[in-house]
Amino acid sequence: MDWLKKLPVVGSAVTRLMTTHAWRSYERMDRVKWTRLAAAMTFTSFIALFPLLTVAAAIAAATLSQEQQNKLEDKLSDQVPGIADQLDIGALVENAGTVGLIAGALLLVTGIGWVGSMRECLRAVWELPDPEENAVLRKAKDAGVLVGLGGALLVTIAASTVASALIGWITRQMGIDEGGWGGILLQIAAFLVAVLADFLLLLYVLTLLPGVEPPRRRLMVAALIGAIGFELLKLLLSGYMQGVATRSMYGAFGVPVALLLWINFTSKLVVFCAAWTATQSKDEIEAADESEDSVDESEDSAGEPEDSVDESEDAPAAPREPAVRSDSDAAPGRAAASGG
Repeated sequence: MDWLKKLPVVGSAVTRLMTTHAWRSYERMDRVKWTRLAAAMTFTSFIALFPLLTVAAAIAAATLSQEQQNKLEDKLSDQVPGIADQLDIGALVENAGTVGLIAGALLLVTGIGWVGSMRECLRAVWELPDPEENAVLRKAKDAGVLVGLGGALLVTIAASTVASALIGWITRQMGIDEGGWGGILLQIAAFLVAVLADFLLLLYVLTLLPGVEPPRRRLMVAALIGAIGFELLKLLLSGYMQGVATRSMYGAFGVPVALLLWINFTSKLVVFCAAWTATQSKDEIEAADESEDSVDESEDSAGEPEDSVDESEDAPAAPREPAVRSDSDAAPGRAAASGG
């Protein structure tokens, strides 16, 4: 990629791009083979999605009224475009107990596998080894994470639903035309509420799933990028999945294929967010370099006295003047020699 820096028009822009945090995050993604990680996340998410939706629909069908069920279908269509039309709510109402029991058992198995796969993929982005622990204990922890993630998902969906209902109520009470500026502003407000819900969910996914504690600033920025990107993906792909996929040459497989594409794009977005949190910022790199330089300097300064001592020990000893012996010291010797 260095040859791009030498191009006459875009060279300077490419040079600046390669110094950004986004580019360093992409380099990390490329180093850990991010397309393979996203493919693994897509497969496990696709397998676990249908039991999850079936359990949610069965519970709702057994506990909600017809009007509330219709609202749930609309909300499900917003969250997972194109899939709500494939669910037979009437059949779920009639067989809510059996369907819920079977789907719940499948959800437990596939959900725990999904949590484990997501954890491994996100830890691979951080370039961390798999933790050494008991397999049964790890599965139990994954089940706890799955329950927590489900609770967080329910909270975000509830918050988004309440906000949408509140915005609709305000629109009706104030007589705002949905096609006018007021309606557009309210739609923007609904979009921001959905972004906030996704933001809170990503905080959970980016920290508890891989078991890491990234710096707060990097985590906040990554979660915000992921939340906005997730809502934009829903807006861009919902029309395709609802209008094109059902009429494509794939026939009955049109919606599942389009759903796979949607999950794959979402998985790649999550991998990018994880890479963003795992990549050091420019300030952190400079601070680390300065600390290493200071440590080296301190080691050098601490080593100087030792060198001087070693030099003094290795240096040849200075010649000493012979001791002058007094006559009194030599007298016994002469007496002994003379026999006196």
